[in-house]
Amino acid sequence: MSGTLIHLGALPSRSEGSAAPESRATASTAPSPAVRPERDLPLEPVAAAAQLRRLTAGARIWSHGWVRKGLILVVLALAWQLAALWQDNDLLLPTFTASAQALVQGLASGELLGKAAISLGILLQGYVLGVLLALGLTTLAVSTQLGRDLLSTLTSMFNPLPAIALLPLALLWFGLGRGSLVFVLIHSVLWPLALNTYAGFQAVPETLRVAGRNYGLRGARYVLQILVPAALPSILSGLKIAWAFAWRTLIAAELVFGASSGRGGLGWYIFQNRNELHADNVFAGLALVVLIGLAVETLVFATLERVTVRRWGQQR
Repeated sequence: MSGTLIHLGALPSRSEGSAAPESRATASTAPSPAVRPERDLPLEPVAAAAQLRRLTAGARIWSHGWVRKGLILVVLALAWQLAALWQDNDLLLPTFTASAQALVQGLASGELLGKAAISLGILLQGYVLGVLLALGLTTLAVSTQLGRDLLSTLTSMFNPLPAIALLPLALLWFGLGRGSLVFVLIHSVLWPLALNTYAGFQAVPETLRVAGRNYGLRGARYVLQILVPAALPSILSGLKIAWAFAWRTLIAAELVFGASSGRGGLGWYIFQNRNELHADNVFAGLALVVLIGLAVETLVFATLERVTVRRWGQQR
């Protein structure tokens, strides 16, 4: 019985030993993989393979932004001219050519330039004061909890309030003169700029904040060296919005009252010519308001964005 068990247990070893030479023979006779022949593909010359597509003269001209914007202005002027010819009433809607002639005459005589200088002087004074107050308020807001509560409460109260609605109070407090206009300008600049600046400060990455604190920056130095450069896109947007609010608030205020000692700005010029039924001069004054707005947007803010946030890669 035991021998049978031993004989049966030895059978697998003999079968394994007999199968090993057979498997080695099979492996030795297996076909080797086919070797594919190499192919040399000659490369085309670089000049022939990659040809730069040259733009046509029209495409090169169209690529300039000032050309596209100028075309938009031409289309608007043509639409104005056609609408005035169809209306055929110079009192209601003078033609574009008549308004352009009045604008050129006003500029040549120096009257429009003098009115624009008065308005821009008042605007600059109120704008600078509003910017300084907004930066001070936002600096306080990012420094203390009381400042954040103060900014939130004041902006909720006064930002929805139109600046021109404060003109009657300004006339009572500051009288007929420059002070009343500066007061409403500060109101129109302060709140939108403070909101945009604070929103930009809130969006500054935490890594920059930690880096500033590690360098020991606190208070105004922390705001000027860390928060302001990082939040500059939002600050520039706030400055543009505040400029637009201030410019239209000034013109509206001068339409109501804007002459002090016989000297008024563009709004007062428009108001006077409206009373005298000189519609072409009214449109000339409005056109100068628009042209000044375009010039400030293109020459001041666009240049400032190009040399700062676009150059630094913060804005496309």
